Amino acid sequence: MNSFPVQQHFALKSRPFRRFLYGSFFVRTTDWMDLTILNWIVYEWTHSAVALGIVNACRLLPVFLFSVSAGVAADKYNRRNLLLILYSGIFLSTISIALIIGLQASFYLLLFAVTIRSIFMSYEVPIRNALLSDIVPIEMLGSAITLQTTCINVARMIGPAFAGVLLGYFTAGDVMIGVSFGTLLVILSLMTIPAPQRVKGKRETQGKKSLSETFHYIKGKPGILGIMLVAVAPMIFGFPYTTMLPILSKELMGLGPAGFGLLLSISSAGAIAATGILTFRQPRMGGRWLILSSLSFGATLLLFTVMSRYYFIALGFMFLVGFASQYYRTLSRILIQVKVADEFRGRVLGIALMDRGYIPLGAILIGFIASSFDAYTAGLSMGIGTILFTIVVVRSNRSLWKE
Repeated sequence: MNSFPVQQHFALKSRPFRRFLYGSFFVRTTDWMDLTILNWIVYEWTHSAVALGIVNACRLLPVFLFSVSAGVAADKYNRRNLLLILYSGIFLSTISIALIIGLQASFYLLLFAVTIRSIFMSYEVPIRNALLSDIVPIEMLGSAITLQTTCINVARMIGPAFAGVLLGYFTAGDVMIGVSFGTLLVILSLMTIPAPQRVKGKRETQGKKSLSETFHYIKGKPGILGIMLVAVAPMIFGFPYTTMLPILSKELMGLGPAGFGLLLSISSAGAIAATGILTFRQPRMGGRWLILSSLSFGATLLLFTVMSRYYFIALGFMFLVGFASQYYRTLSRILIQVKVADEFRGRVLGIALMDRGYIPLGAILIGFIASSFDAYTAGLSMGIGTILFTIVVVRSNRSLWKE
């Protein structure tokens, strides 16, 4: 991959793409505020690491069930109109979560509402990513993805910190009501994007591609298959750190909700730095850098845990955790989007984005370790597990090192 050309920079300033970025910012800001509030309130209610793992399983396990069908829908129907329907559902379900929290209703009712909202979100992510290819030319797709990811990570930095501060002044239910109305800004932003003309002539033929054809296509593309397989380690062992961070921040560092939000924001600052680098220069040996970033992710998680008693050093390592994890995540998405043929784009993205469903499996495992031992052991397990399993996966898919 080459550096980011100046002419692409100006081309990506088109009005539809800018509005797409605004929508990405709004939806991810509300999503990260939602995550921060849910993780904190569940831990306050239950004081259980396992309960944290369960609520995050409800957030992400629907990915396994619905990502593939979301990819089918993205290839068959108008992506913009689908998103408008989905965001309406997200708005209503977020209101329901706010009411449940405000009334301090049943924990199981909260899990049900979170699961319903997560079903809408599991459709939203693949369809939104597929919509990007309708807005920008294919030769600019890699740069567009990094700009979108940068925008998302700004939201990731602002959202948790903002939620943490608000939790110090307002009840969690009131803050969640505010989060729900943020979804309306996403809908307004999306409504200003014109429906792409070219989708009308292609969706019918793309929609006829069967899933068996899609899996056969992936199997015949070792590069795409390798990218998907190497995701197993960081998703199961690494990315649950966002779920476990309330425990790590409270038990290892003695922080409250504002401190927890600060840690998430620091990791987001590292993520922004990573996507900034990828915006202007994407590595030629993408597979090799994907592997190295996964290993670095594990190493920085390990060092954060070991140095957690030293506040400022721990903040520095949390920055590096965010940098390594987002470099891996963004590069993975770029490689898949650039390599996949347009007629399989929605389905392949749907399958690739199923890797988010590994996170709750890891969160339950790490939560069990935290409950059985302590937060320190759980932190070490995340770092060591990411490193070891990345090595195991790469040894069985050595061709990715040469991609």
